Amino acid sequence: MCCWPLARKPDLRLRDIGVACAITERTVQSTVTDLEQAGYLSRERDGCRTRYKLHLDHALRHPAEARLSVRELLELLAEH
Repeated sequence: MCCWPLARKPDLRLRDIGVACAITERTVQSTVTDLEQAGYLSRERDGCRTRYKLHLDHALRHPAEARLSVRELLELLAEH
């Protein structure tokens, strides 16, 4: 899951996230854009870098998981 590296280090470059997730930078860019449009994260420019902020209290959108927040999902996945 591409947001794991962002949860640990919000100023990672998309290229570095791709390497960590074993996917292309273009796929990371598309995923980050989708997550931003869905309200799960936001971007902020900091000089030449972009910082990403995960909205950890945002509820998941699928009805079956709507009772879970992003934080709870990440905690659940981190256990495994």
